[in-house]
Amino acid sequence: MGTELAVDGGRRVDALREASRRADTAARAGARAVDLDTLRTAGELRLSPAEAADRVEEYLTALGYTASEVEVSEANVTVTVTITVDPVLLPTGPMTVTATETATAVTQEP
Repeated sequence: MGTELAVDGGRRVDALREASRRADTAARAGARAVDLDTLRTAGELRLSPAEAADRVEEYLTALGYTASEVEVSEANVTVTVTITVDPVLLPTGPMTVTATETATAVTQEP
């Protein structure tokens, strides 16, 4: 039983790491969707919600994943990725892990 726990527990931890990496990178991709018109005219840093969500979806789709949730606020993008893995040795059902990461758009002063 110890080997089964080690192998399948390791698979679960790997899946959680992968979900976290994908959510983080997808959120950063979305945070690049700055509404340039608002930035130029009002000097306010805001994201274009539709473009941010599209960037998240595009990134994840290219890797074969989907976001279970995408939330875009003024300058933040929060992405939740859920991954399901099948155990190799344990007689349990599929193991599902979820990771949520947030990225914030920033500007640099010249």
